Amino acid sequence: MKKILQDLSFAQLKNLVAELGGKPFRAVQLYKGMALGKRISEINADAPLREKLLADYEDEPVAVEKTFRSADGTEKYLFRLSDGNLIEGVLMKYKYGNTQCVSTQVGCRMGCKFCASTLGGLVRNLTSGEILSQVYKVNALHAEGKSRGVTNIVLMGSGEPLDNYDEVVGFLKNVTAEEGINISARNISLSTCGLAPDIYRLADEGIPVNLTISLHQTTDEGRRRTMPIANRYSIAEILQACSYYFEKTGRRYIFEYSLISGENCDAEHAEQLIALLKGRPCHVNLIRLNAVKERELRSPDDRQAYRFLGLLTKGGLSATLRRSMGGDIGGACGQLRANYINGQTI
Repeated sequence: MKKILQDLSFAQLKNLVAELGGKPFRAVQLYKGMALGKRISEINADAPLREKLLADYEDEPVAVEKTFRSADGTEKYLFRLSDGNLIEGVLMKYKYGNTQCVSTQVGCRMGCKFCASTLGGLVRNLTSGEILSQVYKVNALHAEGKSRGVTNIVLMGSGEPLDNYDEVVGFLKNVTAEEGINISARNISLSTCGLAPDIYRLADEGIPVNLTISLHQTTDEGRRRTMPIANRYSIAEILQACSYYFEKTGRRYIFEYSLISGENCDAEHAEQLIALLKGRPCHVNLIRLNAVKERELRSPDDRQAYRFLGLLTKGGLSATLRRSMGGDIGGACGQLRANYINGQTI
């Protein structure tokens, strides 16, 4: 497998171009061309320089294999990597802009029982440039003359971002760089199942992204039933890390809470969640569970979901129920890739 040119920062690219005998403005052409989702071979740059680069670097590290469009406007992408592996991403269209969900790993090793991404385990980490290339590809499809077609990014696709820490931080630095697509860190959300030590590390990076914690339960015992990571880090440890993140960044944190029928969305659970989080600078994002056929977990009906939301808000928590999007195209993380690999197209 060749190297990924999109892994490089603008400064690193300038140095590489100089080493290959190219003039400084060629680095600008290359960087802007990649940000437009172009292959190296398509960028308007010196032909001998392109040939030298193509000897060592992938022409197209991430390609759109297939696109699925939902009735609600959501688009889901199946991406093929240069080694043949598949990942997926989603573009959700809102009034305030377009939000892209990106993957950080091929598969995942966290083993959460409600997620399809974990079914085949972890295949490999993505490089920072492979994560970035997902954004470049989708942005190019939706820019339509604007500076950006993608305005917000969520790292909530396949994989645990903090399990691929160095590459994810490299991606965050490049996607927020002025020379590239220049998306504000405040428009980026990173979702983690709760790798507490890495939350501290992220707080010290100086990249104030929105921190989102996949909580999904109100007790450590309950969390261990559905999230193996709970055997390593307790809720108390995660909350301490969240407090540190807020102190360092000034950004309130968000808890994702997937509603699982008979498991975590009764009145008792609402009371426990209120006791756990009330007074903290946080928001609770309730999610209707996307059922995974290989699992037995199911989502509650709308009445129960809204009742649970009402109990939280009455109890003093900031909470919302996320609007379901892309359900008709396998919108849940990992479903499209799993179906496609198994020869089942939507």
